[in-house]
Amino acid sequence: MTHSPELPSVMLFTGKGGVGKTTVAAGTAALAAHRGRRVLVASTDTAHSLGDALGLCLGPDPVLVGERLWAVEVDARRLLEDSWGDIRDWLVHVFDWAGLSALEAEELAVLPGMEEILSLVEVRRLARRGDWDLVVVDCAPTAETVRLLSLPDVIDWYMKRLFPVGRKVNRVVAPVLQRFTNLPVADDSVLDAVQRLHGDLKRVKAWLADPELSRVRLVVNPEAMVLAEARRTHTYLALFGYPVDAVVCNKVIPHQARVGWFENWGRVQDERLEEAATWFAPLRLLVGWLAEGELCGVESLCAFAEATYGDLDPSARLAEPAGMRVFVEGGRHVLELALGSAGAEPVSLARRDGHVLVTAGPYRRAIELPDTLQRRPIVTATHAGGTLRIVFGDPSRAVE
Repeated sequence: MTHSPELPSVMLFTGKGGVGKTTVAAGTAALAAHRGRRVLVASTDTAHSLGDALGLCLGPDPVLVGERLWAVEVDARRLLEDSWGDIRDWLVHVFDWAGLSALEAEELAVLPGMEEILSLVEVRRLARRGDWDLVVVDCAPTAETVRLLSLPDVIDWYMKRLFPVGRKVNRVVAPVLQRFTNLPVADDSVLDAVQRLHGDLKRVKAWLADPELSRVRLVVNPEAMVLAEARRTHTYLALFGYPVDAVVCNKVIPHQARVGWFENWGRVQDERLEEAATWFAPLRLLVGWLAEGELCGVESLCAFAEATYGDLDPSARLAEPAGMRVFVEGGRHVLELALGSAGAEPVSLARRDGHVLVTAGPYRRAIELPDTLQRRPIVTATHAGGTLRIVFGDPSRAVE
């Protein structure tokens, strides 16, 4: 994948609510700045806590919070109004015409995850200023993050297949509808807004999925339920092409504190750490030790990250991303797609219009097949070790 030289590296942190995601993101940013990088740390979580972690009041404009370190809390509501306003207003009119109350219409007129994805659009816009070498993003909790990161693929599918037809039909049908019904019809301003949004989302996806520029880090606690969710999240992120390079296991009780009531907790946490090392291999597993007191401010966050990363460069890629590759083996074409944590979710396949539809749990990705594979039938498909392997047969035996 080619990448734009105008954009800096970007690092996304996500995790289940309460695992310390913001602390790890802010600490990583502070340490990278301390070691010489120019860093912007940005919060796209609508429930911002980055300012609380830094002990500062942040707003929608980046401010210098330490040497070579800037911070920003993106104003998602303003972005929603700017980018989604025309579309939302039309949808509200449609829902109102259909008999919904004003409150119901307002709620339905905003797609889930839209505020967060527009925040990432804004982060990319800030990144293009060229003021930073690294952008660290404190994302929403995992469920919201997966939903918003899948949104570009969903809208891209719609724009490629339905939007061109819809615009043509709209020009023909709209005048007729206006003669016989008061149904609100999308005009060119609405369609243009959709097209602009599609372009913004494509550019964000290209940046965040670029293995040369992007890395995603999962923040977990050494607890069974948290690790199980992280495994599913890893699979979903891999399914949509986002390169995960590390897992940070946070709030691990230090050995010197494992006495009395905390002794058994320490043994349980060690077991969970061993499980995580196996589940997430070959990703880098980092340990964030439980601090003696509350972590607040650049200095304490930097010290926490120093203990977590040690001699590792916090801004470097800590594991090679595994994506999709196509090759010939034994005279047959093979497509391999890394799906992340082994066995985290059952996977199913379907073929449609030159695509393989891969479903893992509640998420689906349409993978556009290379020309060499589009007319070849699937012979076998296996999912093992976190990798989906699809073997294609002779194109002369393909079923139309």
